Order: sequence, then structure tokens, then C-alpha cells
Amino acid sequence: MAFNTAMRPDPTAVPLRSDRLDLLPIAPEHAEELAAALADPALHHFTGGRPAGVEELRARCARLAAGSPDPAEAWGNWVLRLRADGALTGYVQATIRPGEAELAWVVGTPWQGRGLATEAARALAAHLTAAGVPTAVAHIHPDHHASAAVARALGLHPTPRTLDGETRWQADLGAPA
Repeated sequence: MAFNTAMRPDPTAVPLRSDRLDLLPIAPEHAEELAAALADPALHHFTGGRPAGVEELRARCARLAAGSPDPAEAWGNWVLRLRADGALTGYVQATIRPGEAELAWVVGTPWQGRGLATEAARALAAHLTAAGVPTAVAHIHPDHHASAAVARALGLHPTPRTLDGETRWQADLGAPA
């Protein structure tokens, strides 16, 4: 199934909600809080790179909010706002292409270990299922056990395929987790 905004509402532009989180479409005004939430260099252990500064993140947020320049794909990017204290704790994202959505999740170090990545990713997967996206994939470093646990909780399973040293995980979104 091809993603086509002319046929259905854009699933990337709506706020989402889970038990503890508000998932808000990313915007440049999130950059300062997002930079603080993701400032720990340890977050880049498996993916490489370094924490982005506020201005770099503001430009990235603006690019992400503008959407994909490729009409065959859509970008969905949501920041995670913890309702209990209002803290912005990380983000989830989906790159939606014909037949699948590639998911990613990042939660800042201070909030890890609380199930927030799993909760946000489940809300995103449920939203994509309702939007008619049939398959979810994620690419996860083989040693990133926390991310693998999130993928398992979504019902994704590792495949033999790899990309840039990361294992492709995949699941039908309509299948029970």
C-alpha cells in the first residue's frame, strides 16, 4: 500500500497520546529542550556522532517538520512530553514508505529504564496501524539490548538482513505483539 496524503489524512502531523506521554509533532521550538534532554554523549554509543547543539537541532527540527522532499515517503517525528512533570524526554520517528514504516526511538539518559521508549513506540505503531501502514521495521545495533527490547515489545523480530552494521527487525503491524 502506498502512502498517499491525497487519499487519507497525513498521519505524521497529529499529536499522539499514551498513558504517560504526549507525543507532539516536532517543531523548531522544541530544539532547546531537546538539546538538553539528549545532551549525554552515551546516547551516541551505538549510532555514532555527538550530541547536537541548540542551533543545529533547531535546523534539524525545521527540516523534519517540513517533511520529506521525496513524495513517495512521509516523515513523522514526535517529541515525547512526560505529562507528570512536563519534561521533554526524547523522540520517536517513522519514515513511511510504500508498504512499511521504519521506526526509531530515543529517550534521554535521565528517563531511561522507565519503559517510556516502549510506551511511545507502541503509541506510534498503533497510530500507523490505524493509518493503514502494514509493516514496521527498525534497524538496531546487535549490541543495543535496550533498543532490541523495545523492538520485541512491538512484536518486531530480527531478520538476517543488515544495514550499516545494524540488524533489520520487522513485523506486520496488524499482528499481535
